[in-house]
Formats: sequence, structure tokens, C-alpha cells
Amino acid sequence: MSTVMRFPLLASVLTAACFLALAAAFFAALGKPPFEMLSSLVVYALGDAYSISQTFAKMTPILLCALAVAVPGRLGLISVGAEGQLHAGAILGTGLVLLAPELPGVVLIPLMLIAAAIGGGLYGWVPGMLRARLDVNETIVTLLMNYVSVLLVSALVFGPWRDPASQGWPATMKFPQGAVLPAVPDTRIHLGLLVGVLLAVGLHLFFNHGKWAQKIRILAGNRKVGEMFGLSYAFWVVALMSVGGAIAGIAGIAEVSAIQGRLQPTISLGYGLTGFLVAWLARHQPLVILPISLFVGALVAGSDALQLFAKVPAASAVIMQGLLFATALAVPGLLARWRTYRDR
Repeated sequence: MSTVMRFPLLASVLTAACFLALAAAFFAALGKPPFEMLSSLVVYALGDAYSISQTFAKMTPILLCALAVAVPGRLGLISVGAEGQLHAGAILGTGLVLLAPELPGVVLIPLMLIAAAIGGGLYGWVPGMLRARLDVNETIVTLLMNYVSVLLVSALVFGPWRDPASQGWPATMKFPQGAVLPAVPDTRIHLGLLVGVLLAVGLHLFFNHGKWAQKIRILAGNRKVGEMFGLSYAFWVVALMSVGGAIAGIAGIAEVSAIQGRLQPTISLGYGLTGFLVAWLARHQPLVILPISLFVGALVAGSDALQLFAKVPAASAVIMQGLLFATALAVPGLLARWRTYRDR
């Protein structure tokens, strides 16, 4: 058993301590008082109702994208396509709204979510089929496909979907009220968060209980052994890649509907890549993804506020995420190596 598994508390404490030390050093390098900046970061993320609302708003797409990566990850597949799948879902979901904006919300919202899930699912199905039938590496395919859907969003909002009333701004028309996801009043906490939490619980049950969970574990452990027992590796590759894409697609339309209010090029702040890192830190465990995505959402929300109120560079949020992920990956590994060396 690895050191990280035997000493999870020690690894977590050391990771947190190293991250705080690196964050303090980063602020000091910017000429800012480190402890004041760190305390402000916490306040801006969790200090009041508005800050908490912002944290949950950032957490929602990160959570959904992390789950999108974790689903195929349980089979040993490395998908980095959540960003592209997010945009694909946003495109199809928005297309449905533009096609039938007059529908009542009780009909439009479910159809919009289904369309987004289909868009993201198809965007996961393509690399899944290529992997299953032609043994094409899914990591490369999903990475390259990210650029296609991101650029397609720009093409649509600069072109045929551009709202003539937007005064030159590249965006679609504003979503009608019937296409806006329900939210907690006066907050940015919307239905997408509930969907993400329910999916995390459902996926935890699916991957840990029942005969399907056993089949996936066998195939993930040894594909050839699984196929000897009649299990179809190709089927599960396509199925899990498609389901993961569908989840990311829901993240896309949720961000467009509840946060942006219309489709525009800036619907994602790198949520797909952030979700990928969160999923790997959680070792593709859906319930573990929940607290990690909450922490990262708080970090992003707090860093964004620091940019506005403390005049730190705009790249600070990305740098802080980088410090967190680097620390979370490095410290447990170094701890394991130290334990191995000591036990020789």
C-alpha cells in the first residue's frame, strides 16, 4: 500500500502547508503583504453571501468537467477533451434555444439540457469510436478536438448567430427567461450545481456497486483478461467517453444559460483543463471530486476578487491554480519516495 494511502492526513497537511508557503512567496514576489493577501483570498472566497455565491458559481463547471474526465478515466482512458465537449454542448443547447425561444421554460430547459448533453456526448463519441475501432490515442484526439469547438463558437457568434442588437459585440441574442436555469434568488447558485452533485453521487454508486462496476474494473485492470470472459472493451470505451462528453456538454449550456445569459466566446475560463486536473487529483473518485472542486472554485473566485480589489495581475488566478496542482502532485510523491528510502 502506498504511503499516500497509509498516511492521507500527513500528505494532506504537508500539501496544504507547502501550498500556503508557495502562495505567500508568490505574493511577496509581487510586493504584496503575503499574510494579508492570503487572508483576503479567504474572505473574497467565503466571507459573505456574495462571495460564497461566486465560489459555487466557479465550482459548478469545474465539478462537471472533472466528472466528465473521471468517467472514462475509470476505464484507464485519458480524456483531455472536456473543454471542447463543454463548447459543443453550449453550441447545441444554444441552437435549440435560438430555434424555439418561445417555448415555456418547463419544456425549453429540459430540451436545452438534453441537446447540450447530446452535443457533448457526440463530441466524446468520436474519440471513443476512434479508440475502440482503430486504436487511435484518445488523449491526442480529444486535445485536438478542443480547438475545433472553441473556434466554432467564435465562428457562430461572429457570423450567423450574432445578435444585430449587440452593437458589434460577438454574441447571440440574450436568452429568454424560459431558457435560464433556475437559481437561488439573488445568487449565482443555479441548477447546474445540483445536477453536478447528483451526478457525483450517482457515478459513485455506479462505479462501486453492481455487475457493471465489476466489468469496468476488470477491463481497466487487464483488457485481454476481460475480453477472455466475454466483456466488450470497445463498447465501454465508446459508452464512457460519450457519457463523459455529455456531462461536459451540460456544463457548457449551464454556464451559457445561468451565468453568461447568451453564447459568446468567453464562456469558459479554462474549466475543461481545470476539471482534468481536479479529476486526476481525486483519482477519478466522484465523491472526492466534490470537495476538491469546491476548494478550487473558492481559489478561482478569491483570486478573481484579488485582481479587482488588491490590484494583483490578471494571471494570478491561473498561477495560484498551478501552485495548488503542482503541490498536490509533488508532495505525496516526494513523501512516498522518502518513506520507501527510509524503509530500505
